[in-house]
Amino acid sequence: RYRTIEVLHARWAMLGALGCLTPELLQANGQATFQEPTWFKAGAVIFSSEGLDYLGKPQLVHAQSILAVLATQVVLMGAIEGYRLDGGPLGQGLDPLYPGAAFDPLGLADDPDTLAELKVKELKNGRLAMVSMLGFFVQAIVTGKGPVENLTDHLADPSNVNAFNYATKFTPSP
Repeated sequence: RYRTIEVLHARWAMLGALGCLTPELLQANGQATFQEPTWFKAGAVIFSSEGLDYLGKPQLVHAQSILAVLATQVVLMGAIEGYRLDGGPLGQGLDPLYPGAAFDPLGLADDPDTLAELKVKELKNGRLAMVSMLGFFVQAIVTGKGPVENLTDHLADPSNVNAFNYATKFTPSP
């Protein structure tokens, strides 16, 4: 039971870490323009008068109602979780954690030794992603900036922009 929970959290953390970094990296390299590339500020854009444009393109998805986004997400996530737990039309009778079959188009799980190795790699990368998400949360609270901006600030001036500089802001003063 705990293994299942850990793998699911690891998968979400890997997706979350990718989602935190990608908009900032794309905007920093000039590949895309976002209304707000920082992950913890991006959700508030939907409350602005112009709404939220996914990937900076209004013709792709233009969201102006948080209730519509919430309802869509609940329906989609409910369907996905239902398929995961019940097997769904593509995977009836399959393992809900590592379904294989139609969910493994590259055939990575054909060899049992390779599958065992990939399971360990997934779990290790997921644990690393969970720790990185904790770091992103703490950075957001302490600095008010995204992870890429924090990294570029630190690389530009490592002796003055570091954890010790921010730690002194939380010490009691006389």
